Amino acid sequence: MKKLLYIVISGGLLFTAVSCKKKGCTDPGATNYSEKAKKDDGSCTYEDEAPSYSIPSTYAFLDANGNNTVDYSGQTERLNQLREMVILMKSGTSSVVDAQALKDMFANTGGNGNGNFSFSSTKQLKDKCFSLDQAMFESWMDDISLASQDYAISASNGQAGTLTTGTSTYLFDANGREPLQFIEKGLMGAVFMYQALNVYFGPGKMDVDNTTAVDPSNGLYYTTMQHHWDEAFGYFGVDVSFPSIIPNDFWGKYCNSQNSLLNCNADMMNNFLKGRAAIGASVYADRDAAIEAIRLEWEDITANQAISYLDQAISSFGSDDAKFLHVLAEAYIFAWNIRYAPVETRRMNPTEHAALMNLFKANFWDMTIQDINGIKAQLQAKY
Repeated sequence: MKKLLYIVISGGLLFTAVSCKKKGCTDPGATNYSEKAKKDDGSCTYEDEAPSYSIPSTYAFLDANGNNTVDYSGQTERLNQLREMVILMKSGTSSVVDAQALKDMFANTGGNGNGNFSFSSTKQLKDKCFSLDQAMFESWMDDISLASQDYAISASNGQAGTLTTGTSTYLFDANGREPLQFIEKGLMGAVFMYQALNVYFGPGKMDVDNTTAVDPSNGLYYTTMQHHWDEAFGYFGVDVSFPSIIPNDFWGKYCNSQNSLLNCNADMMNNFLKGRAAIGASVYADRDAAIEAIRLEWEDITANQAISYLDQAISSFGSDDAKFLHVLAEAYIFAWNIRYAPVETRRMNPTEHAALMNLFKANFWDMTIQDINGIKAQLQAKY
C-alpha cells in the first residue's frame, strides 16, 4: 500500500510515494515468516518451541487455585485523577481556572487534590511524571489560568481568549496554543507512556521475583513481576476486553484512531496478553519479545496520531482558526510524546526529536502550510 505525501516547496508541490511498512514476522527461521513484512511485530513462532502456556482472549489471569492475580488499581486511580483535571481545565472556556488547584491535583495534595478530587487516593500523577518535565507541566497550568482570565474575549494573534467551531469552544493563550491539550495529552506521555515503557518494562521492574505470591493472606495472589506487568497494562488504559470495548479517552482511544493504519488494537492487546501469559509460564524470551513489540507500537501510535492532526491542521488552515489551532496543539503534543519512548528502541533519537519540535513556531498563529508539511515530512521519514 502506498500513500502520496504532499510537501509544499517554494510555492509548489512535491509529490512522493511513501510506502506503509507491512508488519509481521521478519525472522526467516520462524514458521510464520513473511517475505512482505518490513517491520517485526513480535508474532514469530518456531517449530521447536512447543507451546508451554495458553494465552487468554481477555486480560484475565488466575493462579492454580482459581484466584485472580491481576491488579492495576493504582493506575486506574491516576487515570481518573487526570480525567477530573481535564474537567476543571475545560471550565476555562467560561470561568477562570485556578492554577494552584491544578497543581494540587497534579501532586494530590492531602490525598484528595486539596479537596478538588471527588475521591481520596494515596496515588499521584506528579511523582510518576518524567522528572525533567514536571516543572514544564506546572508552567502550562499557569498558562491556562492566565488565558482563562480572557475567556470572554475572542482569541487572536497576541490575544488570549476563546474560539468556537461547530459546537466546540477552545481556550487559547496569546500565542494560539491550547494549554489544556498540552497538559492532558502531555501527561498521557510523561506519566502513562513513560511509566509503562521505561519503568515497568525496564529491568528494575522485570528482573524481580516471579515465584512467590506477594501476600495471599491479604488477597495478593500475584508475583511481583506479574504485578508490574499489570501496572504497565493499566497505564494503557483499556478494558480487559479491548478491542471489543473501546475507551473514549487516553491511549486506548488513540490506539483505535490509528488502528486502520497500524492494526494496533490487536497488536497491543495480543502482546499484553502474550507477555503476561509468558510471565506465568516463566518464558522470558516471549515476555521480552512482547515488550519490544509494545514499545515500538506505542511509539507508532503517538507519531502517526501527530501526523493525523497535522493533516487536519492543513485542511482547516485559513478557514477555521479554532479547529486549526486546536488540532495543531494536539499534533504538537503527540509529536512531543515521542520523547517518552525508550531511547534504546526509539526510531527518532533525542537530537532528531529536538530538531523536529523546533520546527513548531513559538507563535502558532505564524505557522504556515509549508511549516506543517516540513514537520509531517520529518515524521513520515521515520514512521
